Amino acid sequence: MQSGQGVLQGLYKFSFVTERGTGCGVMFATEGGRLYGGDSGSSFAGSFTSADGVIAVEITMSRHNHYPNYVPMFDVDHAVLNFTGAPLGEEIHFEGGSAALPGIRFKTVLSRINDSDAPPPGEVGPDGISNGLYSIHIRMLDGIDAGNTGVMLLQDGRIRGGDAFFDYIGAYSAANGRWKGELVNREHTLAQSERPIFSGHEVGIGFSGTYDPDGAEGEATALAGKRSIRFKAVLRKLAEVED
Repeated sequence: MQSGQGVLQGLYKFSFVTERGTGCGVMFATEGGRLYGGDSGSSFAGSFTSADGVIAVEITMSRHNHYPNYVPMFDVDHAVLNFTGAPLGEEIHFEGGSAALPGIRFKTVLSRINDSDAPPPGEVGPDGISNGLYSIHIRMLDGIDAGNTGVMLLQDGRIRGGDAFFDYIGAYSAANGRWKGELVNREHTLAQSERPIFSGHEVGIGFSGTYDPDGAEGEATALAGKRSIRFKAVLRKLAEVED
C-alpha cells in the first residue's frame, strides 16, 4: 500500500450516511495534504495524513448558507470532525465523527472525479484575486425563480468546486480588480427534482466581474442544452488555501 499523501490527491465527490440522513458534496485534496470542499450548505477545510494504508483526516465543517429557508442537517458551526479510512477498489471509505455531534457517526465515501479535461489555468496578476476556498451563491436572472449555493476553490488560475449535486471545473484570469473565466458544471449526483434547470446537462458557463479582498461577484451565461441562462454569482472567501 502506498504511504505518504499522494494516495489522496485531486477532486472527489463525497457521500455520507449518518443517523440523521445522507448527503453529497465535493472535496479537493492537495499534494501537500490539505482538504477543501463543501456542499450546498457547509464548507470543509482541514488536512490529512497517510501511512501504512490508513488515511487520517481532521476537518472543520462550517455553515456558509444562511438563507432563512435553509434548514441545516447539523445545527452546529465550526465543528471539528475526525475520520480514518482506507482505499477500497476505486473508492476511499472513511468512518468518524465529532465531539460537537455526540452519538452521530459518519460513514463517508470519496469517489474520484475526472478533471483531466479542465481548461489550462488562466493568468493571475500580482494583485489578482487571492487563492482561497469561497462560498458561491447564485441567483438566476431574466425572471427565472431559481438559485443555488456551493463552494469554489480558486487557486492560481484554476477553478474546482461544486455542491450537493454538481461539480465545477474551470479556469480564470484576474488583474486590477476584474476577473473572467469559464467552467463546466457537471452532475455528480442525480439532481432532477432539486435542480431541474441544469439536471442531465453538462453546462458550459462563461463569466466576468469584479473582486476585492473579501470575495468576488460577476454575471454569467450558461448553456444548458439549447437553453441560454443568465445568472449573477456572489463569492465570499471562507478560508485561505495552503498547497
